Amino acid sequence: MIKNDWDNVLKDEFNKDYFKNLMKFINSEYNSKSIYPEYSNIFNALKHTSFNDVKVVILGQDPYHGEGEAHGLSFSVQEGTKIPPSLKNIFKELKTDLNIERKKTDLTDWADQGVLLLNAILTVEKDKPLSHKGKGWEIFTDKIIELLGEREKPIVFILWGNYARSKKNLIKNKSHFIIESAHPSPLSASRGFFDSKPFSRTNEFLKDNGSNIINW
Repeated sequence: MIKNDWDNVLKDEFNKDYFKNLMKFINSEYNSKSIYPEYSNIFNALKHTSFNDVKVVILGQDPYHGEGEAHGLSFSVQEGTKIPPSLKNIFKELKTDLNIERKKTDLTDWADQGVLLLNAILTVEKDKPLSHKGKGWEIFTDKIIELLGEREKPIVFILWGNYARSKKNLIKNKSHFIIESAHPSPLSASRGFFDSKPFSRTNEFLKDNGSNIINW
């Protein structure tokens, strides 16, 4: 389904009833409504960052629900789309933290370096946030977090906001590094997201553990 090592890692999930029912629901939704991201981009996060290559996980909740925005990577939007407020604040923190002035809103280059940009819910109906909540995606993505959390090679898990932080119990291996803070949305960014230095802290940890740093 994904055409890299995730296919093997997740093969048991693909055969479970909940996943088969989820895909029936998803196919029906795509056939009858405007659903994002494009069908071919649903598993983009896994396609761009294979299981063995994951160095960092940035966990989001569900895709952007506006036209032309979501493309299967958490917090990332396609070029030419208005930059969402959360991403604007992420870039603001990146500038403060590492003095990097990033303009590109498509974060595929991060994904290709080993940053798994994973939403807990992988699809959404147009203009209806969380419309696919509770349909089965959370079972699937919790399993992904759990499998990564058991992996021996250390990973940085970046958990922004209460929803992402609620997944911390899935990360069992103590050799992983968990960075948690408030969410970058305008409602909460000033309550602990700004000045949390997630990008430099991630790179320091990767360097200390013999991995190449991320070019943010």
